[in-house]
Amino acid sequence: MSRTGCVWAIVLGLSMGTTWVRAEPGAANEPIITLDEVLVTGLADERSIYDTPYSTQRIGSVESFERSYRTLPQMLRNVPAVMVQETGAGQGSPYIRGFTGQQTLLLIDGVRLNNSVFRSGPNQYWNTIDAMSLDRLEVVKGPSSVLYGSDAIGGTVQAFTVEPYGYASTQPVSGRAVFRYASAERSFQQRGEVSVTHDQTFGLIAGLSGKLYGDLQTGGGTQAEVAYDEYDADFKGEWWLDDNARLVLAHQRVRQNNVPRTHKTAFALPFEGTTVGTELQRDLDQSRELTYLQLHAERLDGWVESVHAGVSHQRQTEVRHRMRTARPDDFQGFGVDTLGVFLRAQSDTPIGRLSYGAEYYHDDVESFSSSNPVQGPVADDATYDLLGVYLQSEIELDERTLLVLGGRFTYAAVNADRVSDPVSGLPISLSDHWTNVVGSARLLHELEPDRVNLFGGVSQGFRAPNLSDLTRFDTARTDEFEIPAPGLEPEHFITFEMGGRLRDDDLAIELSGYYTLIDDMILRVPTGVVDDSGTPADPSDDLFQVTKSNVGDGYLYGVELSASQRLEHSLTVFGNVAYIEGQVSTFPTSAPIADEEFIDRLMPLTGQVGVRWDDADRDLWIEGLVRMAARADRLSTRDASDTSRIPPGGTPGYAVFDVAMGGTFQEDVHYRLGVDNVFDTNYRVHGSGQNMPGISVIFAVEILH
Repeated sequence: MSRTGCVWAIVLGLSMGTTWVRAEPGAANEPIITLDEVLVTGLADERSIYDTPYSTQRIGSVESFERSYRTLPQMLRNVPAVMVQETGAGQGSPYIRGFTGQQTLLLIDGVRLNNSVFRSGPNQYWNTIDAMSLDRLEVVKGPSSVLYGSDAIGGTVQAFTVEPYGYASTQPVSGRAVFRYASAERSFQQRGEVSVTHDQTFGLIAGLSGKLYGDLQTGGGTQAEVAYDEYDADFKGEWWLDDNARLVLAHQRVRQNNVPRTHKTAFALPFEGTTVGTELQRDLDQSRELTYLQLHAERLDGWVESVHAGVSHQRQTEVRHRMRTARPDDFQGFGVDTLGVFLRAQSDTPIGRLSYGAEYYHDDVESFSSSNPVQGPVADDATYDLLGVYLQSEIELDERTLLVLGGRFTYAAVNADRVSDPVSGLPISLSDHWTNVVGSARLLHELEPDRVNLFGGVSQGFRAPNLSDLTRFDTARTDEFEIPAPGLEPEHFITFEMGGRLRDDDLAIELSGYYTLIDDMILRVPTGVVDDSGTPADPSDDLFQVTKSNVGDGYLYGVELSASQRLEHSLTVFGNVAYIEGQVSTFPTSAPIADEEFIDRLMPLTGQVGVRWDDADRDLWIEGLVRMAARADRLSTRDASDTSRIPPGGTPGYAVFDVAMGGTFQEDVHYRLGVDNVFDTNYRVHGSGQNMPGISVIFAVEILH
């Protein structure tokens, strides 16, 4: 597909949303699982998935166009061992190998999204990335704390935004426009994009996105009071200093207005016995702005072969508006300004290819509440510092065996001037710091050159307590209120993994198994105190008090299988399946008696199977896909008490059938027509606050000129 000329895309979708990105030429002749796709996230430089000693996956422009991905979290829903929980349509949080929120890491063009106010469990911050501005996602599952530091436990996901296109073309100005309509969520998504280039020296791309979401039509009826809107803008400029070095200046802005948490309100639809909230409204206004300047230099002469360096400023804000019966409106929120600096380099040496670097992030946090003069949901007038230094070496033991050894030193520190004392409620201050060293040893061995390999190893993970862990003063799960917990210690994880891959012209298989030891995981535990501040008109406003503690010692293990087989030149069958098991010690009640329980929101046995037909010239493709999950009935005590999201006894299993077709008109016009949830199944992803869309039709068109 040409990247030059004028690009107009019109996407008319009648399904739960999708992000439409340029399709990759020639992809129809590759297996559905493509082990030759290139990643940079796993080993800090470009490497094919086949040559990476981790379980990895790339979600590129073909899948983004042809699958029904509404948001960035939704882009991960077909990745094995990932469960995308949605408290609301604007609040998706992927569970990667059993972990989410603070224990998964998201990077945007190499810059951390995670900051010190990230809540434990599912949160909405991954949804503040405009999925329509992305070129691809790269997923590395399991701990990668050596390269990426604190929070990289369940997995690390890197989002790469679009870059200028059309260098050296006869038409240096090109563009892209996207419009999308979804019937089940009654939404409109649209984006306009312009790219300007000059010779091989300068490029600029700028885009605007607007998204309107209405009431949701589920298989069980219409869920009202879930509508919200979003407006995004971004630009990226590239200056090529020479053939191997470029400066990149970029800015992104996302604003979401009145994003509801409907399950907390009286408008929630009950599902298989879930309770309905009592609040009249609980909405969030969210915004995120990121500006960065980066230098990327490759193929340098001398000892240092490549250098990547950058400085960034990111601001995230959140304002919650809550309305309750017979009580004043309640407002609370925060603003976080994050300054980031990183330097990464690679060198070829006699002891192997070295990757090394340092990064530093500094958070300034302001927090407010209309009902608490001391702080908002987290401490007010607070700072958080995160410093990391790492070294990794890739050693070729022989022509078939690669050993990757690495280590990282981390320093984290918190200073909070205004925190509500968990006993008196009076203002106190908090100051603490932590240091940690983690290591990793990974091995990649080819049994048959370029066809069959084995990979695996042991990797440590580390997460320092953040500001939310230490100072959260806010509602938590159903009927819970969390109070500050000074004195927490870091979490530690060790994952052992082994897997293998097979690839040939018509077959691609990846199988992996892993076992994670969990030590000192920070969990919410009940204090035994009940906040009986509810009014006679609203007695359900009484809440059970919880706090954080390093009580979680335990394990988690799982197995993942993906496969794709071309039966003939045009017909391919594909699928994947994943199973996870895990338990940690906790205090189910306020009594000082620990017990072993399932990890919260443990993903059930989940899989999918599909069949796809492509014509030889990519003029037409047809695909059918069944997404399945078993009953999620392995519940912790807190799962069982989260009655507004999890039905009694667990979340029912489901099987959802999607069918789609698409193709190409001329060279630069692409379309998609499909039906998701063909049989209008009424289902919910485990732990979510609302059901998923019912039967939906998608029609999409993308035009590149």
